[in-house]
Amino acid sequence: MGTTAFKHFFIIFSAAFVVLSATSSHVSGQQASSEPDPEFLAALENHTVTQGRDVSFTCVVNHLGTYKVAWIKSDSKAILAIHTHLVAHNNRLSVTHNGHNTWKLHVSNVQKNDSGTYMCQINTDPMRSQMGNLEVLIPPDIINEDLTDALAAPEGGSVKLRCRATGIPEPTVVWRREDSASIVLRQETAREKQVVRSYDGETLLLSNIQRTDMGPYLCIASNGVPPTVSKRFNVQVHFHPVMKVSNQLVAAPVGSDVVIQCFVETSPKAMHSWFKDSGALPLPTSTANQQHSTLLIGEKLMPGSKYDMQEVLLNAYSLMLNLTIRDLERRDFGGYVCSSVNALGKAEGVIRLQELSIPTKATVVPSPTYNDYNKVRKKQHSSHSKGGKPGRRGNLGPKQEGESESADRVADDLGTTALVTGPPTTPASSRQPPPFTLHGDNKAMAAHSTNCTAMLQLTITLLLASCIF
Repeated sequence: MGTTAFKHFFIIFSAAFVVLSATSSHVSGQQASSEPDPEFLAALENHTVTQGRDVSFTCVVNHLGTYKVAWIKSDSKAILAIHTHLVAHNNRLSVTHNGHNTWKLHVSNVQKNDSGTYMCQINTDPMRSQMGNLEVLIPPDIINEDLTDALAAPEGGSVKLRCRATGIPEPTVVWRREDSASIVLRQETAREKQVVRSYDGETLLLSNIQRTDMGPYLCIASNGVPPTVSKRFNVQVHFHPVMKVSNQLVAAPVGSDVVIQCFVETSPKAMHSWFKDSGALPLPTSTANQQHSTLLIGEKLMPGSKYDMQEVLLNAYSLMLNLTIRDLERRDFGGYVCSSVNALGKAEGVIRLQELSIPTKATVVPSPTYNDYNKVRKKQHSSHSKGGKPGRRGNLGPKQEGESESADRVADDLGTTALVTGPPTTPASSRQPPPFTLHGDNKAMAAHSTNCTAMLQLTITLLLASCIF
């Protein structure tokens, strides 16, 4: 039914309802003496519902008699239903009657335009009515605006983020960074800055933007009606590449695998390459961002069985470049160049790889210790206890024919093979006691060892003296 036809129908139906009301009033006047007037038993309730839900208004009337109940939308003056007959052309509306004194108006899948005042009216003269209000709550919705071009700026420039949201009640908008980092608010001309965890408002202005401000920002809209919604804005800051080399000199042995690394900061994305030097390369200084203008770059290295190249993303603008060189040969030593090129510039870093010589293991003969002396003394004591008689030569036993009286015999019996002695005719007075090695760092042990060494020297002197005499 067209709009004009519906208006005509509404006028005719309204006139009929007025006539019906007048007739009912006349009948009411005639029956006034016998029947009580209609009355509402309960007020029409107010409703607050979320969009998409269902709601019902209940109108309870006693002593209705021959009168009729109508449902009217007050703000538009539209008659929705009379008694159990639906007038409005809205398939989300329906009316029911329990056969006694209760009438209900049902609204399903409530929408924003359903909000307003509803009236339950009886066609008495004058008409009697009661009203109830319907408030429709609408969850927040963020208006989609194409701001892609406005989300990138050169370092030191500005980026303005805007996020508008609709809903009932009116939503509030909060900005946060996706990685939970702080938002830095700077002034365009001043050095002052404000660091906040979140920012309230539809518009977020990032002035004098730095590379650390790069990354996703979230606009979060809420109004107490679930669900809360958010929109993601990816902010880009453009600058030329900056190369950093932490280990400029790397050493590894022949036959091993080695990994050399460069760290690069770049935005927008860059092309990264590795080169082997073609001649003598100047050794880089300790400057973090050293630029090399006289590099003799040679062949470009390609991934394969010899080389493996990896790029590890550290954050929105930082990468770690790894070059693995397998099975090192002497020709692999020299300079390597890591290169990064984007639309704004180029940066390079140099690493010197040199051979690491591994020394061969030397054979070490341990010096005699104090424990060696104790073993000899225990052996001599055991021999004496079994019946051996010490002569003028101590516990060395009887002298054999042709045996030299040199210190070699004494040294061998004492177990001090590190002793250096002279020929057999060397006087005893010129011989030195054997060099014993003390172990341990404890001062008390060192003092004890010193005393034991003195006793050992005295014992050797007595033994040598007995051999001479």
